[in-house]
Amino acid sequence: MTIKDIEKYYRTNKESAEKIKSIIHKYAEKIRKERKIEKIKIMNFCGTHEWTTVHFGIRTLMPPQVELIAGPGCPVCITPSIYIEESIKLALDGVTVYVFGDAYKLPAVRRIKGANSLFEAKSIGGKVKVVYSFLDAIEDAKKNKEESVFLGIGFETTAPSYSIPIEKNIVPENLKFISTLRLTPPAAEYAIQIAQKMGLTPIQGIIAPGHVSAVIGAKPWTILSKKYGIPSVVSGFEPIDLLLSIALILRMIYRGKAETLIEYKRVVSWEGNIHAQKSMRNVFEVIDAGWRGIGMIPSSGLRLKEKYKKIDAVEDYNLAIREEKDGKDLPPGCLCAHITLGLAKPTDCPLFMKACKPSKPYGPCMVSSEGTCAIWARFGGGGLVEDIAKSIGLEV
Repeated sequence: MTIKDIEKYYRTNKESAEKIKSIIHKYAEKIRKERKIEKIKIMNFCGTHEWTTVHFGIRTLMPPQVELIAGPGCPVCITPSIYIEESIKLALDGVTVYVFGDAYKLPAVRRIKGANSLFEAKSIGGKVKVVYSFLDAIEDAKKNKEESVFLGIGFETTAPSYSIPIEKNIVPENLKFISTLRLTPPAAEYAIQIAQKMGLTPIQGIIAPGHVSAVIGAKPWTILSKKYGIPSVVSGFEPIDLLLSIALILRMIYRGKAETLIEYKRVVSWEGNIHAQKSMRNVFEVIDAGWRGIGMIPSSGLRLKEKYKKIDAVEDYNLAIREEKDGKDLPPGCLCAHITLGLAKPTDCPLFMKACKPSKPYGPCMVSSEGTCAIWARFGGGGLVEDIAKSIGLEV
């Protein structure tokens, strides 16, 4: 079986999709009748999972008592404003700032010399370059020999792509690094705790991120099943993957079990990528870190170890990185933090598709292709139309 065959099966296999959909409805009804649970809230922790959920109309296939909500799955969305502000300052002062395309238009809370994004900074003369990878930035910095900085945004998925070049000492002296790296399991735990504290319907199932778990493995997600009694399934990203993961979660709820399972076995193992993890540990240390609009989450960030301080832009440029402990780094009226934590939907925000649109994002959740607001804006407000569901051949 080729990769194309696998992709076709997980994306367009109508017969399997119909069977899994039927299983989901049967388990949901059994849970309602036998376990007396009227509402089942399942949260995903990856922007790509939310994209699939919306794009393929997965929500339209769910029974009424099953609610699928998006969680903190977008690294661009949760990058504190101060990192963007300090990067803008560097760019306007003549330092070349390398950035990924999905963070290019990420708005800051405070304008710096008239600019509130790296895109705007470049438009008024700032030195900003969009790159596809850290390696691209390294190669470009070697050629131009200019004073430069790389804005290192991401979760565990991208962390090895930074740590390995740093560890191998291939980063040129003229290129410094800003780490805004964040860790996902602590954020998942935080989102669960917030829902409990607010007295909301508790999160009863977790769809764990496949890309992140390819690096860290499925093992770190056991904290959710063991400590909180919440079934967790590491899922792939095609429609069949998600439907199967939801069915597995419902089966565990029905049986009264809380385990961590791997649906995405074609990519994810229990222990993960040991070599990548070792490189991350060698280069970075875990710290308490700020998440935009949310505030500090314990043990949720990575910063360069003392050994690598020579390439740390925060140290080298004495950047004023003061992360907002109370999470007050969103523009007025923006509900991005609530949406990130699964406490609100994009359509609950009064700015959604009004003052905040993909063409002119007001809040951070509208910028990246993994941002929940951007996904809902582009693909139909959560997939609440029948023709989207039918795009994978399902009747609703």
